[in-house]
Amino acid sequence: MSETKYIFVTGGVASSLGKGIISASLGKLLQARGYRVTIQKFDPYINIDPGTLNPFEHGECYVTADGTETDLDLGHYERFLNIQTHRVNNVTSGRIYQEVINKERRGDYLGTTVQVIPHITNEIKENILYLGNSGDFDFVITEIGGTVGDIESLPFIESIRQLRWEMGRNCINIHLTYVPYLKAAGELKTKPTQHSVKELQQEGVQPDIIVLRTEHPISQQMRHKVALFCNVEYDAVIESADMKTIYEVPIRMQEEGLDRIVLRKLGIEDTRKAEMDDWNMFLNKLKNAHRSVRIGLVGKYVRLSDAYKSIIESLIHASAYNDRKLDLRLILSEDITRDNAKEKLADLDGIIIAPGFGERGMEGKIEAARYARENNITCLGICFGMQCMAIEFARNVLGLTDAHSTEVAENTSNPVIDIMESQKNVVDMGGTMRLGSFECRLRANTKVHRIYGSDTIFERHRHRYEFNSDYAERFERNGMVLSGSNPKTNLTEIIELADPKHWYIGVQFHPEYSSTVLRPHPLFIDFIRNAIH
Repeated sequence: MSETKYIFVTGGVASSLGKGIISASLGKLLQARGYRVTIQKFDPYINIDPGTLNPFEHGECYVTADGTETDLDLGHYERFLNIQTHRVNNVTSGRIYQEVINKERRGDYLGTTVQVIPHITNEIKENILYLGNSGDFDFVITEIGGTVGDIESLPFIESIRQLRWEMGRNCINIHLTYVPYLKAAGELKTKPTQHSVKELQQEGVQPDIIVLRTEHPISQQMRHKVALFCNVEYDAVIESADMKTIYEVPIRMQEEGLDRIVLRKLGIEDTRKAEMDDWNMFLNKLKNAHRSVRIGLVGKYVRLSDAYKSIIESLIHASAYNDRKLDLRLILSEDITRDNAKEKLADLDGIIIAPGFGERGMEGKIEAARYARENNITCLGICFGMQCMAIEFARNVLGLTDAHSTEVAENTSNPVIDIMESQKNVVDMGGTMRLGSFECRLRANTKVHRIYGSDTIFERHRHRYEFNSDYAERFERNGMVLSGSNPKTNLTEIIELADPKHWYIGVQFHPEYSSTVLRPHPLFIDFIRNAIH
């Protein structure tokens, strides 16, 4: 294609309708037609990134390969499109305002009064166009976070308004709304959608396509009504009903003709059909698995499953490819003690010790690691989870009863986990951890070497503390193999029990960030494989 096309996805009526899933599904369909596609997310909050946000507040903080802490929707983008995203794929209001203020301080605006229009909107537009200007993509899908009508999102909607005039047929808007069902009346109501579109129109943007999120089928009559009152063509009113799994949404959108209508609206003649054979193969495995695998996810944020979104999705991928349904048990680590560990964990096929920060729930994770090790339950510890496994081993095998992490016990006499040297003088919290993809060398004749089938891997990190190498010899001598390390820093990245009968592995990195629908992560694949045997 000679020119990059831009697709803006906005939302109305309510938040959390699934703009990210619709964006990823459309991207997948266009990619499956042979187009080069990327997706970006613009979040209206003032935080520079979600790195300092509590997971209860915002869900998982996703980390890209280039070391950027981003919104969890970028995980959906990567899992659906099997691509890597980067810093430019997620931009917040905080980033926009920070850059504008930096330019003002440097004198870039030559003394003019800095205003929302044109300075903030110009900065937003520059970020929107950056990926398209690279020449690497046929389509750039831009999801605008929040809900139309929010004060925070106004500059972003205004930027879309300006770009629609500037780019003409090279851009369109898809507006996602919610159609509530009133049980007392026994019918769906389109009035919230009409008001949402009216709000968008008042801000200067006319949607080209309307996607209706619904829990009940939408009649042809209702589609005609939405088309009439919202100034869109009838076939541009798309139903997005609740599905059993998010991975059915691309197929549903294909059936609704979303990709076909998008191409038509953008003036592209294309009679091809998206090749979704690999995707459908995965879906068939996901739907037709008759036996289950029981996995316990031990963490302190289990009351909000979005806090572990990438881990859960990685387990779904791995279970499907092992012809199993995932029976996931979310277990609050604060509730686990030595006395009740058996009661809470005995019936599991496998245990994930979740990542996290801080003291709360830590002892429960340590107890879960102990129970898994002593009872030969398949166990994977991720980041902080790996650190808990190391502390447990030091306490109960090495006899270092006060072994701890200096993150929690600063003055412990046995700092098995200690702060990284590069982090000791860090004061700011945001974006200052060891972030992004780093090389890891795997030792020959270890479980992880067999699993990966490689001497060298690259995995993504998000942490400040590390395994203390002063304890390496004692760990190795007592049966815990340090099977992966960073070749430049010699930091331990992976630990595993030497006993070949035990699948007990802790990784300092986050393998869940690299698992996609069509390329599930080998660690999760082998974790599930071992759990079912």
